[in-house]
Amino acid sequence: MKIQDMMQIALMTAVIGMLGLIPPILLTFTPVPITLQTAGLLLAGGLLKPKQALISLCLFLLVVAAGAPLLSGGRGGIGVFFGPSGGFLLAYPVAAFMISLWVNRLKKVTALRLFVIYVVCSIVILYMCGIPFQAMMMHIKVSQAAFLSLIYLPGDLIKAGMCAVFTVKIIQAMSYRKRDLHKGRRAV
Repeated sequence: MKIQDMMQIALMTAVIGMLGLIPPILLTFTPVPITLQTAGLLLAGGLLKPKQALISLCLFLLVVAAGAPLLSGGRGGIGVFFGPSGGFLLAYPVAAFMISLWVNRLKKVTALRLFVIYVVCSIVILYMCGIPFQAMMMHIKVSQAAFLSLIYLPGDLIKAGMCAVFTVKIIQAMSYRKRDLHKGRRAV
């Protein structure tokens, strides 16, 4: 693995951790908070290669498991994986990997295409893993956990839209930088 790849992995892992500094929105009827860390997952999948995205999210989860309070609300430690949000957390690497696979197959990256990929991967994959796990941990039916999770849909759609636009802008900025480097100009 190249040094540039390792730096991109570390940078994205740090971004996801920094998003954990933003306080969560706690709901009274479900123990799973609303956080911005899923936005970091979307950006990792949209900007990194599949293997890099997978490693970045696995690294993030390993650091959290080691006790670093990087999850929103200052949570950390192995115990967070055995709580109601554990299934969502464990699905992070899979979702980032799938996003990256789909994005890397696009001939042209647009905000609309990214939005669709982000919605499918973040909502479908995370919810498929997170809802049954949440139901098991809370000792409720899966249908009841799915109903409780409907509250997250508007926020996840907003995050997917914002991240799609940010990803396109970052990709455009990086391509301008590469073009300037190839023409012999100094990148700023």
